[in-house]
Amino acid sequence: MSPEQPHPIPAGREGSRLTPRHLALAGMLAALATLSAHLIWFPAGVARAFPVQHAVNVVAGVLLGPWTATAIALVVGILRNALGLGTPLAFPGGMIGAFLAGWAYRRFRTYGAAIAGEVIGTGILGALASVPVAHLVMGRAVGVLAFVPGFLVSTVSGSILAWLVLKGLDRRRASRGRVHAG
Repeated sequence: MSPEQPHPIPAGREGSRLTPRHLALAGMLAALATLSAHLIWFPAGVARAFPVQHAVNVVAGVLLGPWTATAIALVVGILRNALGLGTPLAFPGGMIGAFLAGWAYRRFRTYGAAIAGEVIGTGILGALASVPVAHLVMGRAVGVLAFVPGFLVSTVSGSILAWLVLKGLDRRRASRGRVHAG
């Protein structure tokens, strides 16, 4: 399949009801991102990188659409903060990235678009939106671009993971469609 062709995994339609299957998938993705937060992270500049969160943003954006992906990022941010695994910076980065990943996939129907949405949404817009959050909520005065390098490292690593997961789902889906002889 060429990079320009749309991918076979359908995204949920805007305005459609959230089916029990979609709700179960959303819950599993939120649990995965929350539980992995204390296991898989690394320091990235002034922030901590949580690549699984960014992978979940992209996968949720592709499979469930922008609004559900944003809701998952909100739930994960609340849970990580309640469990002492995150900071208020999880909200602007995660939610903007998740929404743009889902929107970009919905608009262009390629995994590359979803990944670009996540990287731009979290790595740039989310990092910029985190500056006033750090100042007002956390009492930390930082420069305008202070979070961009760390957020970019985190979101790019998670987006690579998401691409691998989505390609694996493509292969699994393709193998289910094959008829085995004998």
